[in-house]
Amino acid sequence: INGSDRVRLVERFIYNREQLMHFDSDLGHFVGDTPFGEIQAKHWNSQPELVEEGRVQVDTFCRHNPRPREPQR
Repeated sequence: INGSDRVRLVERFIYNREQLMHFDSDLGHFVGDTPFGEIQAKHWNSQPELVEEGRVQVDTFCRHNPRPREPQR
């Protein structure tokens, strides 16, 4: 086991230094973190291609790059 069997992708969507929503690959859908983010997450979750894209990013990116990235500054 090289650690790539258990990876998680969390993609955060931030505007004006506030996290509006995020995609969590463990949940498999977008989650709203603010009232506006909840509206956006509901809209994005209604589009199967966007949800599927988030799910496949785990296989295409995370499993091949198991180390966490440094935060952007």
